[in-house]
Amino acid sequence: MIKNYTHVQSAHCENGVTAGLLKHYGYDKINEPLAFGIGSGLFFILIPFMKFNKGPAISFRTLPGNIFKQNCKLLGIKVVKKKFKEPAAAQEFLDKKISEGMPVGCQVGVFHLPYFPPEYRFHFNAHNIVVFGKEDSSYHVSDPVMETPTILTEAELEKVRFAKGLLAPRGHVYYPENIPDISDEVLRKAIKRGIRRNTRDMLRIPGGIAGVKGIAFTSRKIRKLREKLGQKGAGLYLAQIVRMQEEIGTGGGGFRFLYAAFLEQAADILNAKELKPVSDEFTKSGDIWRAAAMQMAGIYKGRIGEQKDFDELADMLMDSSRIEKQAFKMLAKMKFDSRI
Repeated sequence: MIKNYTHVQSAHCENGVTAGLLKHYGYDKINEPLAFGIGSGLFFILIPFMKFNKGPAISFRTLPGNIFKQNCKLLGIKVVKKKFKEPAAAQEFLDKKISEGMPVGCQVGVFHLPYFPPEYRFHFNAHNIVVFGKEDSSYHVSDPVMETPTILTEAELEKVRFAKGLLAPRGHVYYPENIPDISDEVLRKAIKRGIRRNTRDMLRIPGGIAGVKGIAFTSRKIRKLREKLGQKGAGLYLAQIVRMQEEIGTGGGGFRFLYAAFLEQAADILNAKELKPVSDEFTKSGDIWRAAAMQMAGIYKGRIGEQKDFDELADMLMDSSRIEKQAFKMLAKMKFDSRI
């Protein structure tokens, strides 16, 4: 068992795994907001032709795995990543790393995690945990969304590591191979590159279903939802958005608050005070998304449901699109190099 691994509780699993693994392997300057911002984690996409759990495929964050990947790339850290065809090979490799005193990140499915409350178990296969020890036939697990570390049996861990369906993990493990001496200058450059990449993803991604254009697209879609799907169908559609926003690891309003916290820290590290007003804009957007979730829940539960309620909801999302568009345009215009 790796006794000196420090459990990192976080709002989102991949941020926590990133911060926890980097700290364990020797770099302790990355916390959850910095991991999220350097990893260009903020995003939005609604794919109208794809269904997920019988609802719309929607995400408020970048692709699973990108946050850890981008942090390591921009900080100059080499990474080992492996997937497996057979569970036996996956367990053999994991046991070898644990016996060498090396905690590893694992991608797993949420549905069969026994320590998750039943109401939070969905068929979502992009959850991230750290496996840091083994005693007899049980593994010690640090799941960042839980308050304390927990334990999974060999059979339980195999089941979630080889969950079936969309984004099937196939025993995916990853860990830093080595961490060089990372200077403050490297950290500053990583922050700037993370901001620029996120600005590109939210403002300039092609098509109309992603980034700030995707939020506006969703607003227009919601305005017509009651007429198109009826009261019940529209309620189920909105319930799926709330689930993806507030319960599954795709973020929603919480990620807007997290990005605001990242910009607050970046302002100090980069000596760029002009980032702080931009941080306030993302806090405003997060507040709107949280209010929108309450409105969606009210429609789903039947407390409200007139067309004006759908119109109010659509207006909220359009406001969020405008705020985030302006905030990212402000970021796009900033020059940091003169202060470093």
